[in-house]
Amino acid sequence: MRPKFVLDLGDLPDHGFGTRSLTWWGTVGMFAIESTTLAIGAAAYLYLMGQEPHWPPVAKNPDLSVSTTVTLLLLLSVIPNVWLEKRAEKYDLPAVRIGMVLMSLIGAVLVVLRLYEFSHLNVRWDSNAYGSAVWGLLGLHTAHLVTDLVDTVVLAILLFTRHGNHARRFVDSAENAMYWNFVVIAWLPVYAIIYLLPRWL
Repeated sequence: MRPKFVLDLGDLPDHGFGTRSLTWWGTVGMFAIESTTLAIGAAAYLYLMGQEPHWPPVAKNPDLSVSTTVTLLLLLSVIPNVWLEKRAEKYDLPAVRIGMVLMSLIGAVLVVLRLYEFSHLNVRWDSNAYGSAVWGLLGLHTAHLVTDLVDTVVLAILLFTRHGNHARRFVDSAENAMYWNFVVIAWLPVYAIIYLLPRWL
């Protein structure tokens, strides 16, 4: 008779933060994919820049006002976002609810400003290769911004239901906060490439 190896896993937790969560690993995988996509967009922009005697090949640089406002708001949003992540790790449901609603509002404001930002690029997407590169690069980051906003809003709503006080929701909130930090960090080189680089050259 062959021996049976039995292990009782009933006492193991059904969730975990950080590297103990499968969703955390999936989110890190998304970071890799989305960073690569942005890098390809940036590479296309820089390649086109090297082919032109004057950059940008239009009359005006993109306006700095709206983009700089977006950048400052993104950087400031890290403060409540980090607070939210810490409260999620403490299983503080009232604070996490407040934090998720706040981050939803911040995300909505930033998406509206971003849509307004497109009209201040001073070039249409179909005007030339430069216009396509700029709109493409800004569009890629906007997709990340909108994706996180939708996820944040859905999760915020879920936190106010009977499913909100489940331990897994706190893990989801912490990982959502981690993704937002990625969105902020990913924007900084895009901002430098689109708005600052043409002014430095």
